[in-house]
Amino acid sequence: MGLVGILIGLGLLVLFAFRGWSVLLLAPFAALVAALLGGEPLLAKLTQVFMVSAAGFLAQFFPIFLLGAVFGKLMDDSGAVTAVAGFVAQRLGKRRVVLAVVLAGALVTYGGVSLFVAFFIIAPMAQSLFRAAAIPRRLIPAAIVLGTSTFTMSALPGTPSIQNAIPMPFFGTTPFAAPGLGIVASLIMLGIGLWWLERAAAKARRAGEGFGDEMYGACEHAADDELVREHATTAREFDPAEIRHGLRSDLPTPMLSATLPLVVVVAVNLMMSLLVLPRLDVSYLAEQRFGGTSLAAVAGVWSVSIALATAIAVVIALNRSRLPSLRQTMDAGANASALPVLSVGSLVGFGGVIAALPAFEPVRDWVLTIEGGPLVSLAFATNILAALTGSASGGLTIALDALGETYVNIAAQTGIDLSLLHRVAVIGSGTLDILPHNGAVVSLLAICGLSHRDSYFDIFMVGIVTSLLALLAVIALGSVLGSF
Repeated sequence: MGLVGILIGLGLLVLFAFRGWSVLLLAPFAALVAALLGGEPLLAKLTQVFMVSAAGFLAQFFPIFLLGAVFGKLMDDSGAVTAVAGFVAQRLGKRRVVLAVVLAGALVTYGGVSLFVAFFIIAPMAQSLFRAAAIPRRLIPAAIVLGTSTFTMSALPGTPSIQNAIPMPFFGTTPFAAPGLGIVASLIMLGIGLWWLERAAAKARRAGEGFGDEMYGACEHAADDELVREHATTAREFDPAEIRHGLRSDLPTPMLSATLPLVVVVAVNLMMSLLVLPRLDVSYLAEQRFGGTSLAAVAGVWSVSIALATAIAVVIALNRSRLPSLRQTMDAGANASALPVLSVGSLVGFGGVIAALPAFEPVRDWVLTIEGGPLVSLAFATNILAALTGSASGGLTIALDALGETYVNIAAQTGIDLSLLHRVAVIGSGTLDILPHNGAVVSLLAICGLSHRDSYFDIFMVGIVTSLLALLAVIALGSVLGSF
C-alpha cells in the first residue's frame, strides 16, 4: 500500500499542478496523502520531515534565488537586456535571424539574467526579426528555449543557474564542474538545435508558409495571467508578476554598461571558485554554531552569491542614471524571488516525505541497480523526477536528497569523479523537465501567443532531443575518459 500511496501522491501533484493549482498547497497535500496511505503519522511527517526538507532547501539556496532575481530585474529596468539582445540581432542581420535569437538568449542567461526576464525581452525582438525574415512565428518559442533553457542552464561551465548550483553542497563541487564535458555537451545542444531550426525554417520557406498571424499583444498580457504565474514559479527563480513592477528606463544603454555586468558574473564566479575560496582558512565552519559543515559544502553557493552580488553593484554603478526608481526595481526583484523559492522548496518537502517512506527503499534500490552503472542510474533518476514535477530544480533536489549520499559513497568506492556526477545530474535534470506541463514551456507559449499544437514539437526537438543526445555523450565520454 505504501508504494501505491507514493504513486497516488505523485499523480495528484502532477495532475493538479498541470491545471494551475499552487504547489504551495499541492505539495504538502500530496505528501500527506502518500504518508496516510503508507500508514505514517501525518503531523510528524508534515512538521518534522516536509518542513525540515523545505527549510533546508531555503537555507541553502535562497541567496541565489534572491540575488539572481534582483540582478535580472536591474538588468531589465536599466535596458541592459534589451541592449544586448538588440546588439546581437543588429550584428547578425536578417540572414541569421534564428542564430541571433538563440545567441541573445544564451548571452543574457549565461550572464545571470533570470529566464523570465529574458523571455519578456527576447520574444518581442524575435517577433520583429522573424517577421522581417518571413520565418514562421511558430518557431520562435523553440529558438528561445534553445538559447535560454538548454546549454546555458545545465552544461556551460560556470553557469549561475540554480540547477548548476544544486549539486554543489551534495558533491562538494564548484559551478565549473567537468568543464570539458560541459563544453562538449553545449556544442552538441547548440549545433543540433540550430541545425533543426534552420532546417525547419528552410522547409517553411520552400512551402511559402511565411510569418503567420500577429501575436495580438500576447507578450503584454502574459505577465498578468494567473495560470502562467502558477506554472512559472516552479520552473525558474523569477515570478513573472513582478515584471510589471519597477520602472524601465527610456534612455539608451551603452553596450559596455549592458555587457560588463554579465562578464562580471562569470569572471567573479570563476575567481571565487578556483582562486579565492580554496585559499581561505575556514576551519571555523566545522564548529556547531556554523552547522558543522565544510568549505566543500558551501563554496559553490558562496561563489555564485558573491558573483551575483558583485554584478548587482556593477549594474547600479554603471546604470544609475538609467534606473529611474532604484528602490522599486530592487523591491520588485526581491519580491520576484519569494514565490519561486517557496514553490520549489515545497516540491523538495514533498520529495523529503516520499524518500522517508519505507516503501521508497525498494524504489531506491531499483534505481541503483539500473544497468549501465551509477552515471546511467543518476541520469535516469534526475530525468524521471524532473519530468514528474515539471521542474528541473525541484526534481534534481528531490533526487539528490534521496540518493546524493549514496552516490558519493559509490564514487568513493569506484573512483568516479564527483565533478562528473555533478554534470550528469544537472544535464539530466534539464532534459525531460521540458515536457508539455513544464512551467517555462507553458509561460513561453503564453508570452508568444502560441499553443502547444503550434510550437511544442520544435521545442521537444531542440529542448529534449538535443539534451538527451548531449547527456548520452557526456556519460559515454565520462565512462571512458573520466571527468575533464
